[in-house]
Amino acid sequence: MVPMNSSCNSNGYSPHSVAAKPIRQRRGGRRSRDRDGVALPRVAEPERRPCTEFDMAYFQSYSHVGIHEEMIKDRVRTETYKSAIMQHQSFIAGKVVVDVGCGTGILSIFCAQAGAKRVYAVDASEIAIQANEVVKANNLSDRVIVLHGRVEDVEIDEGVDVIVSEWMGYMLLYESMLGSVITARDRWLKPGGLILPSSATLYMAPVTHSDRYKESIDFWRNVYGIDSMVSAMVPLAKQCAFEEPSVETISGENVLTWPHVVKQVDCYTVTIQELESVTTRYRFCSMMRAPLHGFAFWFDVEFCGPTIFPTSSDSPLCVGSSNDNSIDGSHRKKRTNPNEALVLSTAPEDPPTHWQQTLIYFYDPVELEQDQIIEGSVTLSQSKENPRFMNIHLEYASGGRAFVKESVMR
Repeated sequence: MVPMNSSCNSNGYSPHSVAAKPIRQRRGGRRSRDRDGVALPRVAEPERRPCTEFDMAYFQSYSHVGIHEEMIKDRVRTETYKSAIMQHQSFIAGKVVVDVGCGTGILSIFCAQAGAKRVYAVDASEIAIQANEVVKANNLSDRVIVLHGRVEDVEIDEGVDVIVSEWMGYMLLYESMLGSVITARDRWLKPGGLILPSSATLYMAPVTHSDRYKESIDFWRNVYGIDSMVSAMVPLAKQCAFEEPSVETISGENVLTWPHVVKQVDCYTVTIQELESVTTRYRFCSMMRAPLHGFAFWFDVEFCGPTIFPTSSDSPLCVGSSNDNSIDGSHRKKRTNPNEALVLSTAPEDPPTHWQQTLIYFYDPVELEQDQIIEGSVTLSQSKENPRFMNIHLEYASGGRAFVKESVMR
């Protein structure tokens, strides 16, 4: 996904505020039959939070064509999704699919091209109106059904075999759209169904970025020979440049160590409550002598077949995991069969995407020696003000000094 509106600030995102309008609520749970007459098992309706003004602002931000243009122009993103859908054609052909947050409907059309019997394209923003026109123009109205509303509210009176969604926000969890995928899974996905992507991993690593610091801060140290600018402007410049997370592109050369896994998400089993707050402890060893300017965060998502639970383990075969959160250079993620896993990566060393990387800068750099230890913890939690915002609590220590950085991704 992309920023909350198309007129973003320098960090690539900004809040919206619009008046909320009522959305029809679905009441209760019931036993239903799919369109082929097969009775679906009775399941408890998942608890759903009400639609707030913040939600309506979020949906409104996705009504702008510019946001969808940016996403579709991201060839890494769009072509990976198309490849994943075609790679799983045997799971999709003749089956029922739901596209959560369908936008212009491009993923729904890919699924129809892969032979889906029926695709429910769900989006709560006004872009659903255009998606319906796109479907009509491609003569797919008999197979792609556009539903304008929240996943929590729309009616689908049959089980689905496949869920596809491009739900990832900056830093993976920003915007909290994964909760809608979880809701769709718990409401409609048949046992043994397919979720694309199937898993996700959020990483972090310490970075050096002297050019960025010079551009934003050192400029004020010598402004046309006026030395007094330093004391007056540098503190404000640091606050303006580094108070909030920054969405920008860095390269592998900026990264000082192998990354650390902040959070692994299995889309088949993750819960909404699990995502409300994520905490991890980290320990890095710098590979070089350089100033430490902050931490970078990025993610990858993996597309693989339905989860298979082996008799000897409770862990699904297609989702890799490791007790050690440190990732070496040859394996950013453990996989049982790398040849079968299609991965969309936003890592600094991989081709750039519209997600870029998310950086949390320090107000003042920390001078590191080679092999110096950097350790601490980070907590990512949904904002109480607006669950689509992310609170970031970062603790870090190195060279006998300890620091705390608090920031909010709005």
